[in-house]
Amino acid sequence: MNPIVIKFGGYQKPASIHNRAATRFGEIIKSKLGDRIGFELIGDVLARGRGSGDLLPMVERGELSCCYISTVRFTHWVPEFKLLELPFVVKNRAAAIAALDGELGDYLKRRVRETTPFRVPGFWDNGFRHFSNRVRPIRTPADCRGLRIRTQMSELHGEVFRTLGFVPVPADIREFVAEIGGEKFEAQDNPLTNIYNFGVHQHHRYITLSGHFFGASAMAFNEQAYQSWPADVRAVVDAAAREATAYQHELAAAEDAAILAKLDPLENKIVRLTDAEHAAFVAAAQPVLAKHRRELDPRLFDYLAP
Repeated sequence: MNPIVIKFGGYQKPASIHNRAATRFGEIIKSKLGDRIGFELIGDVLARGRGSGDLLPMVERGELSCCYISTVRFTHWVPEFKLLELPFVVKNRAAAIAALDGELGDYLKRRVRETTPFRVPGFWDNGFRHFSNRVRPIRTPADCRGLRIRTQMSELHGEVFRTLGFVPVPADIREFVAEIGGEKFEAQDNPLTNIYNFGVHQHHRYITLSGHFFGASAMAFNEQAYQSWPADVRAVVDAAAREATAYQHELAAAEDAAILAKLDPLENKIVRLTDAEHAAFVAAAQPVLAKHRRELDPRLFDYLAP
């Protein structure tokens, strides 16, 4: 009998916390299922000429069995994911992860199964997103004015940045990485892990620890393929996904301090906002938050309370 082959896709370098967690997932299922399972990690589809936005279509078509991908990519199916796209809503990382591991995560997983071809067994911690740029230190919304900022493929993110004074330029991470040294983008936002691992810090001297969004990634499986596996295989995959998710959370919790320690202060200026400076950004983004907050069930916000 031929083994079941699970191909796990991603868009980062081997040392990234996401690919390390995906590797752990593969090790677990191989140890439990032996020759019944084959596992291949395709951890950087960018190196194969694909964009991160190709990952979900690749899973849907069966080119991949699963992937990790920003929850931003699910918003058009599940509007409740906009909760994680709203500025300054997540104030406490541990509370957000606890919510995604608990009732909020269960609700979002169910909505994914109801509205998409995918199954999400776990949510990964992609960290708070921060600004970086190559022009000037950003301490106030006025400092953002006129800077061309690469954004994720999210209209809502673009709306937030436009309100802060940026000129948003949506682009897949593949395009951004390829053109970061050019003139197209003057600024960007990412968690520290991506700022370092994608080499953004080599081009952007100024990094502002703004924490304006909290990023979550989803493990996404092809639901039809998953249901075709024997029950005992599904049980092992589910358990391995839980263990890999817990491991990813451990890695993520330590990652910010590790990245900050790696950055050379002679090359990169880290801007730590004062409480008053942070409050100015929160106030500037408030109109967008108020507008979109009305579109979501108020109970969703209660899950994120620290």
